[in-house]
Amino acid sequence: MRVLYLFSLFSLLLDIYAYYGVKTWVSGWKSVRGKKTALRTYLVFFVGVTILFLAAITFTTHYLTRFQEWALSLFLTFLITKLFFIIVLLLGDIVRFFWGVIRRLFKPKPVSGEPKLISGEPKPVRGEPKSISAEPFFPSRRRFIAEAGILLAAIPFTGFLYAIFKGKYDYRLHEVTLHFADLPASFDGFTITQLSDFHSGSFDNMSAVTRGIEIAKAQQSDLFVFTGDLVNNMAWEAEPYISLFSQLKAPYGQFSILGNHDYGDYAQWDSPEEKDANFEKLKENHQRLGYRLMLNENTVIRKGGDQLTLIGVENWGRGFIQKGDIDKALEGVDKNAFKILLSHDPTHWEEKIRYHPTTIHLTLSGHTHGAQFGIETDKLRWSPVQGRYLDWAGLANEKDRHLYVNRGFGFLAFSGRLGIWPEITKLTLRKV
Repeated sequence: MRVLYLFSLFSLLLDIYAYYGVKTWVSGWKSVRGKKTALRTYLVFFVGVTILFLAAITFTTHYLTRFQEWALSLFLTFLITKLFFIIVLLLGDIVRFFWGVIRRLFKPKPVSGEPKLISGEPKPVRGEPKSISAEPFFPSRRRFIAEAGILLAAIPFTGFLYAIFKGKYDYRLHEVTLHFADLPASFDGFTITQLSDFHSGSFDNMSAVTRGIEIAKAQQSDLFVFTGDLVNNMAWEAEPYISLFSQLKAPYGQFSILGNHDYGDYAQWDSPEEKDANFEKLKENHQRLGYRLMLNENTVIRKGGDQLTLIGVENWGRGFIQKGDIDKALEGVDKNAFKILLSHDPTHWEEKIRYHPTTIHLTLSGHTHGAQFGIETDKLRWSPVQGRYLDWAGLANEKDRHLYVNRGFGFLAFSGRLGIWPEITKLTLRKV
């Protein structure tokens, strides 16, 4: 909490510097009223958002609310915008400083014989040229510097607004085909729709969420899997969406697992019993959705004369709760069976699954959200989350073992997505 207060103070200090930059920008305006309106607008929106954020973190509840997410999102939007503006101003001020130093060091000396002012003599009248020594050390800030800063700051400002109001519901379908030499013949062409990280407590637009579910339904896959984080903390967060999410059906069943947020560890509880009751209610909600919640267990899926084994573990993550038990989940499984694992956190695959003595052909994960921010093109792929996760989105493999990390259907904390869009995954298994 102390860090957040320091962040808020830092933001307010930036506002002081940025305010004078805005003042320079409006200095050329002819309308005095326009100047005052612009400066007041800056104070209302930029300082006001920081105050709103302070209120959100001061009057906290036992769990993360939509109001707190919106306050944080707007705070980050305006903070990043200010930083871009200030970077330009700062570069201009650095140039002004060195120009002032150079002018002082290399100013012309008085001409020999030129009369010097004696104490009590009148100063040069207005209109006469001033000596360099009479000029201010800093040259005045150029208006075009402030204008350049405004133009540059408009880029992140526009981007973040798009992320908040549009990007977080800009669902993208990712279709992936995976080839396996030992895939049972009857499963050649078998399709799986994967969704992950609903974070139901963050949704604020039912019609937009419905549009995403309709895309998932339209895939008409053979199997549906959900790879964790149904809620942010509270079991009731999912209940307004049960009738919607329960529409996700598949001929070979619907299966789900738990994510780190599903245990209620990020909320404050009045008693351990209250937390346990919330967890039991969450498991009941999986049943109401028509999903079979897999808790360190396995099941056989049969097609034609063949079968594959679907395995589901509780959350196991580096730096997060570690209740996943792959060895328990593998009990009774034929070592030569084709295996698909549902495990929420990709670090489980990084540290355990890819080196496990039993070959697990495909692991499906989520968790990272791709940080909800980044760049993904044919030639460039970057997100700040890659500093923590080796595999943070899409496909990875280690010899004959594959991992697919879903970018997440929902969002958390920052109520937006930019560059890393919400994902619906359709995987097709092929035999080679």
